[in-house]
Formats: sequence, C-alpha cells, structure tokens
Amino acid sequence: MTTRPLLLTGGHLLDPSIGLDGTGDLLLVDGVVAAVGGSIAGPADAIRVDCSGRHVTPGFIDVHCHLREPGREDVETIATGARAAAAGGFTAVCAMPNTDPVTDNQAAVGFIRAQAAKADASRVYPIGAISVGMNGDRLSEMGEMVAAGAVAVSDDGRPVVSAQLMRTALEYARTFGIPVADHCEEPTLAHGGVMNEGIISARLGLKGIPSESEEIMVIRDILLARRTGGRVHLCHMSTWGSVELIRWGKERGIPVTAEVCPHHLTLTEDRVGQYDTNAKMNPPLRTQRDVDALVAALKDGTIDCVATDHAPHHNDEKNREFADAPNGIVGLETALSVLMTWLVAPGTITLSQLVEKMSCAPARVFGLAGGTLRRGAIADVTVLDAAAAWTVQGSDFRSKGRNSPWLGSTLRGRVDRCIVGGRQVHVRDGLA
Repeated sequence: MTTRPLLLTGGHLLDPSIGLDGTGDLLLVDGVVAAVGGSIAGPADAIRVDCSGRHVTPGFIDVHCHLREPGREDVETIATGARAAAAGGFTAVCAMPNTDPVTDNQAAVGFIRAQAAKADASRVYPIGAISVGMNGDRLSEMGEMVAAGAVAVSDDGRPVVSAQLMRTALEYARTFGIPVADHCEEPTLAHGGVMNEGIISARLGLKGIPSESEEIMVIRDILLARRTGGRVHLCHMSTWGSVELIRWGKERGIPVTAEVCPHHLTLTEDRVGQYDTNAKMNPPLRTQRDVDALVAALKDGTIDCVATDHAPHHNDEKNREFADAPNGIVGLETALSVLMTWLVAPGTITLSQLVEKMSCAPARVFGLAGGTLRRGAIADVTVLDAAAAWTVQGSDFRSKGRNSPWLGSTLRGRVDRCIVGGRQVHVRDGLA
C-alpha cells in the first residue's frame, strides 16, 4: 500500500454522473480526484498504470450485503467480505445488521467500523437495525447509531410486521436524513414457503411464496412514506407487481427508492431444477414475466440501483435438503460480470447505464461519498476489462462463501483494479 499519487493513463473514462465517456487520464492525489480527462503529466513520483483497453469508472457501491461478523466468522468476516468486495470492483459496501449480536447500538456500529479499518480493503458502512434485536417490538438507538457511523436502518432478513413501528421508524429516520431499508415480506403469506408459488413449486412438492407477500408490504411502506415524508428504500425487489407499485409511488412524488439483485434480473424459478439450493433465496426467484419487468424498471429508473444481497453460507448448510437449506447466495465477486453477460453484452442496457446503477445511483440513494470521478471527489475508482471472459471457480473467491449459482459458468467482463482513497486495494492476479 502507498500514498503516492496514482496516475491512470489511456483508459476509457466512463462516468454518467458528469457525462464522461471517452479516452483520457485520471490523476489521484491525497485521496481525491486531482485531475480527470485529456493527457495529464502528473507529478514525478506518481505511480503510473497503463489502462489502455480498459474502462475506468467511479467505484461501485453495494447498499446491501451480509458480512456475518460478529457471530458467524466461520462463514464470513468483515475483512474477507471487504476483500471480496474489492475483487468485485466495489469500493464501498453497506453491511446489514442481522449479525449475532444484532447491530442495534452504537458500540456494535463502532465495532464494524473498527474491523473494516483493520481490513484495509473496501469501505464498509454499517446499517443499524430498525428494532432492538430485530424483534420488531421497540425502536433501536437510531440517533446514537447514526452518530457512530450508521448510514441507514433495516431489519433485513425479517419484515417489520408492525405498521406503527415502521411509521415511527420513518419519522425518526427522516430527522437524521437516512433511509429505512425494508425487507418486504408479509409473514403470514410467506410462512413456510421456500420458492416462488406456482406450477413448478407444485410439481416439486415445495411450499411456495406468493408474489403478494412482497407487494402487500411494498404498498404499505410507500403509503407510510407518503404519510411521514420519511425515505423508504425497498430491498431486493422481485415481482412485476412491486414494479407497478413503485412506479405509482414515484409518479406521485413519494420518497421511495428501490434496489434489484443480479439474480432476480437474470434467473427464474426454473433454476431450482432438481432442488438446487444455490437457487434458493428470499425473495425467491420468480417468473420470466417478473424478470422482464425488473429489467425494464431498471432501465427506466423505476428501480434505482443494483445491490448484491451477498449472503455467504457454509457448504454443510447449503448441502441440506432444499426446504431446510438457508436462503441466499454470494454475489460481490460476480455481480458485474453477471450483468455484463446477460444485460450489457446482448445490448439490453449500456455499460454506462450499468455504471449508473452500480455506482452513481447507490451513492445518491444512501447519501454516500463517491459515485463520481468529478474533480475533488474521493478517489474511489474501478478499472475493468469489458472484453475479458472468465470461468467462475469458487476456489478463486476472496469471500469464504462458495454458494453461487454461477459456479462453472463463463462470464464476460472482469475487474482489474479496485482503488479506494487513491490506493490500489485489489489488483487482479497476473497484472502489475
């Protein structure tokens, strides 16, 4: 690691936040963008990196991941998660609070920040719990957590059943200027379900989760945001009906934002196949109609950004029978390539649009630094090779998790370098 100036030369600078799309140099000095575009001489002591044939973009930001520490360090730690994030081009990630103990107080937020600082990789922003212990009964110490560095609150993994508690959370969060990130699931409808409810769940003999279990909570939270003026951020959207409800809310100026995950943009319930537990998540993989609606919503802005919902699990846990296996997959190290393969390469969206959804928009939605190469901005940068093809091998992951539906798949596009605060925290193997 070094604090010397870093000069990236000859790359394709791509930053939709400032309309940047062309070849040029980028100079990073003292942790900020010192100069951008054209030919830059740079200081004599600068580290020079030839980025010819590569894209240079604002660093990606993941507003939704699970780093498991404290409590499940056997599955992931903040350090391994931060290194996995860097390998995937994420210069910053937001860690959900469903740890053990739950991140529901100032000390817990401070612990995560301290562990992230030791990791010396991607930035890690803690998200505090909405309710104490994520039990849905009593609000957590929101103000103290924000003072300690929490950037949002969420009970992700569990729905906030009480509408009154959600209303109060939105009112409090508004005073602190942070979003409430909600796990939208009506528990009495979803209870016992392990995949999408439909013909396939019936054929496999698995209890299904109807799309309405998500949509009921989506419209409830949009209406509560309208009532309170608090910002609600809807996590991991999965149904076409949710898209329609979000569109309705945005057309009326209600402060609602939403995210979608790479797996919900590219896979359907068919992927469950022969009870493949790497296709088990919550919300579940849905139908092609849902996938098509989510992609369209990402393109037209109804859905604001991409988030990974990175959720590592131990192999022994994922190798159980489908109904007993835990939900979730890892995603930090494959998100870019999955979306480049399935959305950018076929021409469904442009690479610039993908950068907007993975970098610029997450910064805006959560009020985070970064998401731009504007002069004076923090020097968080991703360098990627859009033409690279690679085969996903779990043994190559920096994450401790191996639970991915893309193991063995050949994907397009790969991260070469991840730069945080002007320092290279990840350089792909084989590069200087």
